[in-house]
Amino acid sequence: MDRSYAVEIVYRGIFQKTLAKHISRGLVLAAAKEGKTGISFGRYGDSPERNGIPAKNFAIIAPDEETLEESMSQYEPKRVDVTVSVDDTLCKGVESWAWYGLQPINRLLNPGGKLVVTSMLGFDDLFKMIHTKDVPYELAIVRGIPSFSGLWVYKDDHTDVRILGTIARLVPEMLSLKAVEAAILEEWKDELKMLSARKAYERVESVVVPPGEGNAETPYEFTLPGWKEMPEGVTIQSIQMGGAIVDPETGTLGGYRPAVNPYFKKFSTRTMRPVVDFDTCIKCTLCWLQCPDSCFDVTPDGLYDARMESCCGCGVCEAVCPVDNCVVMVNEAEFTDNASQWEMWKADKAGYKAWVAEKIQHRPERSHGFRLRGLYQEQIKAMAAVGITKSGEEKVGGEDTTEASAGGS
Repeated sequence: MDRSYAVEIVYRGIFQKTLAKHISRGLVLAAAKEGKTGISFGRYGDSPERNGIPAKNFAIIAPDEETLEESMSQYEPKRVDVTVSVDDTLCKGVESWAWYGLQPINRLLNPGGKLVVTSMLGFDDLFKMIHTKDVPYELAIVRGIPSFSGLWVYKDDHTDVRILGTIARLVPEMLSLKAVEAAILEEWKDELKMLSARKAYERVESVVVPPGEGNAETPYEFTLPGWKEMPEGVTIQSIQMGGAIVDPETGTLGGYRPAVNPYFKKFSTRTMRPVVDFDTCIKCTLCWLQCPDSCFDVTPDGLYDARMESCCGCGVCEAVCPVDNCVVMVNEAEFTDNASQWEMWKADKAGYKAWVAEKIQHRPERSHGFRLRGLYQEQIKAMAAVGITKSGEEKVGGEDTTEASAGGS
């Protein structure tokens, strides 16, 4: 190893923070077992690790301190050798508060780099989300449902060590399986986790992706004005105050809709959105109070309308709503715009009721977070019942269930 290697771990803030930290730290610990040096760190603080918002951890591995210092002389790696996506829904691209628009998940990969994704999907399904790249790279799948090993509660399902074993197979010049196993035994003191890393190493599924393969859509982007373009006498133009809302049915002016930032739109990486049944809403205010992004506008009739351009799909509103099926998180693929649901309801209440009934049939198993207590345990049982063969075919009730059931503790 005569150069440094950079790895980025992309995860959903809070829900997968601890998981990402374990992976980046594990890489550095494993490298140290081979006499190398390294550092792991998160992104700079202007990218808050909020519920569901994409965030990043990095690890840099180098043969010596001088090479490491050279690599660390920049804000964060501009090019990486490995990108890890611990939630396959992030394959559609990532947008954080520190970035300008939707950025492809493979954007930073060097030619021939490795994209590692935790997923139960096949390569063709992932290619529908992953944007095209003009250089070849390798896509590898770590079989499993997304792991929500978060900030407050850590659920140990071995995703961290399975990813470490996969990276050792894909980039042996960076670190070896032997080093990964030694680091696991020292850090976690768990032979079963070491076995999970070894099995992941043996079962790697990967394909070389040629230039132009994948989603050819142009990602949402914009350019912020530079300092030379700012109006005279103004440093940063502030967001305007909000105002009252006009009721399209009665013409009444009331409620309040705050103004929003015209540039930063967190909906682009959303995988779920709330659907609100206004007929069953009891006006308890909990969704409005608890929404981390203040997405709910207060309507003239005292209801709460989710402003979809500001919604990241974290699911907090569904979790706090005391009325069954009043707020339901629905698969984002079922929608084509960010139109106001309240305005739809005001225009045609009977039609909206039927629309809600149809949409909530598309409630996903979960793309991040949990909607009920005990859901994690249910998922572990589902994974334990499915053995994944080396070719990626599902084999129910077979002999290859050891790895999947390893996280059932």
